[in-house]
Formats: sequence, structure tokens, C-alpha cells
Amino acid sequence: MDRREVQPGYVDTSRQTVKIHISELKIGMYVSKLDRDWLETPFLMQGFIVESLDDIDTVAEYSEYIWVDAVQDTWIPPEERAILGPKPQAKITYINKVSAEQERAAAVSVYREARRLTKTLLDDVRLGGVINTEQAKSTVKDCVQSVLRNADALLWMSRMRNEDEYTSEHCLNVCILAIAFGRHLGMSEPELEKLGLCGLLHDVGKMRVPHEILNKPGELTPKEFNMIKAHTVHGRNLLMSSPGIYHGAVDVAYSHHERIDGNGYPRKLKASGISDFARIIAIVDAYDAMTADRCYSRSIPSTDALKNIFKDRGTHFDERLALEFMKCVGLYPPGSLVELVNGSVGIVLETNHRYRHLPRVIVVHDQSGKLEKEQVLNLAEIEQGNLDKSFLVKRALRDGSHDVFIRDYKEKGLVFRI
Repeated sequence: MDRREVQPGYVDTSRQTVKIHISELKIGMYVSKLDRDWLETPFLMQGFIVESLDDIDTVAEYSEYIWVDAVQDTWIPPEERAILGPKPQAKITYINKVSAEQERAAAVSVYREARRLTKTLLDDVRLGGVINTEQAKSTVKDCVQSVLRNADALLWMSRMRNEDEYTSEHCLNVCILAIAFGRHLGMSEPELEKLGLCGLLHDVGKMRVPHEILNKPGELTPKEFNMIKAHTVHGRNLLMSSPGIYHGAVDVAYSHHERIDGNGYPRKLKASGISDFARIIAIVDAYDAMTADRCYSRSIPSTDALKNIFKDRGTHFDERLALEFMKCVGLYPPGSLVELVNGSVGIVLETNHRYRHLPRVIVVHDQSGKLEKEQVLNLAEIEQGNLDKSFLVKRALRDGSHDVFIRDYKEKGLVFRI
């Protein structure tokens, strides 16, 4: 096909990746590489389909030469193009509209309702029903609005675990964390809603895996592990048969266990075959799983989970996204249990985006393991000389350490009180 005749949404697999001048760029081409670092541009992620003349103008502002790729020899409807990667879009810098304390009541309400609806949605699927697409979209929309006002409040709520409800809470938590990550990346509100939906429904296929296998406390046999891995195929099939579903959610349910080096499942896709949303959910899914108690493994501190993601960057996980995720989560995310230098134990309430090692915490145990009344401290005051350095965070702890469980502080207004 003559490059000049490429139609919007049409890409040709007969060509290899080629370097072209910006003057040759046409609507419908898939841009896979620029002549400068992506981080120096306003584009959200690497790789996008050119959909308009405005897109070409934006590329021209930053690159003289680009590399165009072949992705699929077919017409791609606009609503399905996100599977291949979002269009070029200026990064949005979000500013908190309210404090975490001001968002607390709304976050509690949003999380309660979202948790109830998520459990109902998954229970319906487990019993053979269909996915309530509109209910799922409504749940995600409420989560997006809360995260846009202030992400810390809803992130704090997502740390309150109930091991008996692992799958439904995990799906909701991945949704919330993915939205927060998308906000960090500067995605638009519609993109955040799509990404959140992908997170909420990524594990829906597990409702087709026998309960005794899904929650087996011991080691899985090879046959049982294959049954677990089949949840990706079940998820794809369930979502494909759901009316009104966003097609990117189908892709993510099918591909969130694929790995950059080709050692994932079910298709052993390599980097070029894995969509941006699937790459994001892969990271968020792994992080949330590592930081939660499950029937067959104990949780690890958030810092250890981030170390594992860092170690696996470029092999299991997209390197750039892995590093951005670490920036997004920070050293001590809301809901983290931490030990201070003086031996006190606290829970992180709110991150400090200027001094990431100095969050706002509620001290729940003093050095002796007792405390008559919880104390909220803004560790940033250490920088101002108003707080002793013995209150610096020494290390992150696993939930349940020192008999402190985040869920015991569930919905307590005092944890957001300044």
C-alpha cells in the first residue's frame, strides 16, 4: 500500500519499522519511535496511532524524524484503538483540589459502595451471570472523581484488607491504584476511566476457576497452576460476551500476565505485542498482590514490593513504567505501616510530594508498645527544625507487625485529623 494512501485507523503489516521524515507522516500510521527521548515530549506513552492533522503537528514540534510501525492489517474502530496504545496526548498536571482529610468522608463512602458493587458483580459472574457493564463503569467513575480530588484518601482506604474477600478487594484496589498511577502519568479523565475499568475487571476470569484451587493454601500441582493461568482466557471470553464493554478491558484481562521478555502467559507475548494498559495493570497487579496477605503467602512491605518491581524492570515489566510507578507510589504510600527511628510505630496517612521520605503519619505505638492516644505528626516539620530527627522513618513494616493491622483503623475519622 502507498504510504500516502493510508486511511485513518488502517495499518499495514507488510512493512517493517521504517524511519521517515515528519513530512511523510500520515493519518493512520503507528508511530513507534521518535528521534528524541519520549520523556522530553508531552506524549503519555511510547507508541500511538496518528488520528488527526493535529497529531501530526504535535509530533512535528518535537521530532524531525520518526519510526513508523506495522501493528495489524485491518480497519480499527476508534473505540478499539486504545488496545494498541493511546494517541499522543499532552500530559496533564493535576493539583489536589482538597486535602486528604477533607476527602476522607467522600473516600470512605466511595470505597464502601465500590467494594459492595465489586463483590456483587463478581458473585454474579461466579454464579453464571453476565457482567454488569454499566455498574462497573459507574463504580470506576466514582473512584476517578475521588482520586482526582485527592488520591491519598482513597489509596488509604484500599489498604484495609480482608483476606476472605481477597479477589474482589484486589480487583478494586488494582482499579484505584491504576487510576492514581494514570493520574501521575498525566492521563485525561476519560483515559483514567478506561484504565480503571481495565483494573477492576482484570481478574474477572478467576470467577471461572474452582474456589478450592483459587484459594488453595499449599503448593499447586502443574495441572492446578494451568487452571489458575486459564483465568486470562476465561476473562477474555467473559468480557467479549459483555454488551457495551470497553475493548481495552478485554485485552488487559487476557494479557496482564504477559511479560516484556516473553516469559509470561497465556501467549508468551513479547514487548511489542503488549498494550500500554496491559503493561500498567501488570505492574499494579503484582504490587497489590505482593503487599496483601493471601491464603498461601504473607504480605511484604511496600518498599520490598517496589524493590522486586525495580529488579524485574525491563524483563517482566516495562522499564519506564516501572520507574514511573515507583515515583507514583513513593517510599511510603498511604496505608503503609512504618517504624520510626525512636522505635515508635505509625501508619502513613498522606504522602509529601516535596519530601517523599517525610510523610504525615499517625503514631499508634510508642517505644514501649503502648500509647494512650494516637498522635498525628507531619514529618516534614523535621526539615523546619520543629520535630526531632528521631521521628524519621527507619523502615517500612508488613501489615500486622507489632500487632498493628490497618483494618483496625478502618473508617476512623481520627486518622485524617490534623
